[in-house]
Amino acid sequence: MTNILRIDSSIKGEASVSQKLLDRTQAKLTAAHPDAEVVTRDLSAGVPAIDGSWIGAIFTPAESRDAAQSEIAAYSDALLAEVRAADVLLIGLPVYNFGVPGQLKSWFDHLARKGETFQYTEAGPEGLLKGKRAIVVFTSDGTQFGSEIDFASGWVRHMLGFFGITDVQFVNADQLVFDTEATLKAAEAQVDALAA
Repeated sequence: MTNILRIDSSIKGEASVSQKLLDRTQAKLTAAHPDAEVVTRDLSAGVPAIDGSWIGAIFTPAESRDAAQSEIAAYSDALLAEVRAADVLLIGLPVYNFGVPGQLKSWFDHLARKGETFQYTEAGPEGLLKGKRAIVVFTSDGTQFGSEIDFASGWVRHMLGFFGITDVQFVNADQLVFDTEATLKAAEAQVDALAA
């Protein structure tokens, strides 16, 4: 069975282009894998930012945590468990102000845990979430994918790689403000061309 984790991060709800393209991508994957299980994590309402309390909770042994620390750690652990269980990650990446939405950045921050998603070795950092595939849906009104003003896609690729996820494909719809219809058609064609 294929386990798919879908991450929605747009604040636009049903008007979200990344959401529509994630729908199409999910449909393609589930058609090819009818037994697939899909877990959806919608980040649109926000993700708690990591802070000193988070560090205190994460680095305190579970049996020694107080109630507040246990609650903080439980949220972070739930996000981590979803990623660990997934074979494929579908990540919506709407570009806000040339970068990653704050809620998606916070999701990655919760996952960046030494000994859980990465470790340091004499040869450098090693990701611990190997063997997974990620499909990232990049949407933008006019920030061209891979351009010098795209501070989102490279960062997401780097973070996934840092966690050991190196099989990363992007679907991009990056010229929505200029020609919405043509941009969507091109992105849909990219989805349709993905290996399921």
